[in-house]
Amino acid sequence: MLSINRRHALGLMGAAAGTFVLPRMSFSQGARPSVTIAVQKITNNNTLDVWYEQSNVGERVFFPNLWEGLIVRDWMGNQGPVAGLATEWTRIDDKTLELKLRQGVKFHNGDELTAEDVVFSFSQERVFGNTEPAGGKTIFADDHKPATVKELPANVPGVGRRVWPALAGVEAVDKYTVRFHNTTPDVTLEGRLYSFGSQIANRRAWDEAASYNDWARKPITTGPYMVGDYRPDISLTLVAFDEYWGGRPPLQEIRFVEVPEVASRVNGLLSGEYDFACDLPPDQIATIAAAPGLEVQNSTIWNHRISTFNTENPILANPLVRRAFTHSVDRQAIVDALWGGQTVIPAGLQFESFKTSDMFIDGWATPEYNPDLAKQLLAEAGYKGDPIPYRLLNNYYTNQTPTAQILVEMWKQVGLNVEIEMKENWAQIHDPQGVRGVRDWSASNTINDPITPLVVQFGPNGEVQQKKDWTNAEFNELSVVMETSTDKALRKKAVARMLEIAEREDPAYQVLHQNAVFTGMKSSLKWKAAPAFAMDFRSTNWFI
Repeated sequence: MLSINRRHALGLMGAAAGTFVLPRMSFSQGARPSVTIAVQKITNNNTLDVWYEQSNVGERVFFPNLWEGLIVRDWMGNQGPVAGLATEWTRIDDKTLELKLRQGVKFHNGDELTAEDVVFSFSQERVFGNTEPAGGKTIFADDHKPATVKELPANVPGVGRRVWPALAGVEAVDKYTVRFHNTTPDVTLEGRLYSFGSQIANRRAWDEAASYNDWARKPITTGPYMVGDYRPDISLTLVAFDEYWGGRPPLQEIRFVEVPEVASRVNGLLSGEYDFACDLPPDQIATIAAAPGLEVQNSTIWNHRISTFNTENPILANPLVRRAFTHSVDRQAIVDALWGGQTVIPAGLQFESFKTSDMFIDGWATPEYNPDLAKQLLAEAGYKGDPIPYRLLNNYYTNQTPTAQILVEMWKQVGLNVEIEMKENWAQIHDPQGVRGVRDWSASNTINDPITPLVVQFGPNGEVQQKKDWTNAEFNELSVVMETSTDKALRKKAVARMLEIAEREDPAYQVLHQNAVFTGMKSSLKWKAAPAFAMDFRSTNWFI
């Protein structure tokens, strides 16, 4: 049987795609320049709707250039909350939050932002459909299929309740004051306002759109750039919005071009065709850094790479088999081989930012790498070597394919027969037809509280349960505690127990490593990468 260790894992990278060095063209130095950015994917569902495009790639093109919320994330700083379309906010009580809107803010169609737009942005028509605020109940897309072209995509109401499980509605107190009313106490209301999805849309533009798709491919927002041209699967061009409340945008255009292959993104950067190349694996850093006038910016970000299990698969229904998966992975070998040691293995599905709210569980760690224990668990489970499918995308995530190849070999060492099934898109990954098994994913922390990602991604309305991959009754009860309790000690106890359930007793996922972003760019641009997928092209982050 083949033995995988760090040396062997490094060797598996020998087949990585190479690059070809081409001449570079000079960057145009106009009074207000434009940039072209090569990305592996623009959005997954071919829209620009923040509620329908909950993804890493969506974060890159949406924030902070297009969509804005009442409270916004400090993208270039500590990722915490800062004032956005609201200038101040006050807790009325445990269930109610009042915000004062920034006056004089213009939408891309010239309308002024008012309380009416905020009320609409959190309405049944825009987000929640016919769902009601109720904790612990999973909302399935099959129950919310649109009947007309103007209605929401089937999964949007579930996503809305994922972020706002108990929101009863938003009240317009006056033209520039709104109140958010929750049906339960919630210590995370402020955080939910800068989560992915809670951004503000223009009411009139929605009303005038002939269909949801018409609106969603050119949403009217308040950001420094507006949609100029969107060609799904090809390109997205954002153009400067000179009436932006935060000042004149420094770029004339931002053009995102979809370039799936790493080698093509690198070659385009080297030739001067692209000003930026995103989602680069670490093995390309030396090539770009050695080229005159180019550099690579990188950092770890608030996102962990994970793999998840589908327990409708009769083999994976046995938690002993899933536990064997978690103990058969040498995470450090993957970090050393594929990431050059430039990322870390986190303390399970936790983020350092949880320490700011005293919600970090000290002493917790990912399951130990213990092949003998994995073999023992498989023997106890009575596993006979039947194949387990692994639905895989071709490098949607950086290093996704080589990571999968290493994982399959590690699983093979302990007797797990995992077979890769290459898929073209996420719809095929989640297709309920056929046998599902293992799939790749990532988990993000959008606020400084473990409600993200534990509850938001794995709770009753998390994608895992909405896609019928996994569920656990106790975990769901604890999710309600996290969503409704104001007792910090009780919430922290719930987090510790949820980690035990989802990572040890009844594994829903296994954490591989913290994610890192590597962006190649022209050094002359004097732009800084955020510690996130987002790319900030506001005047505060453009220095030419």
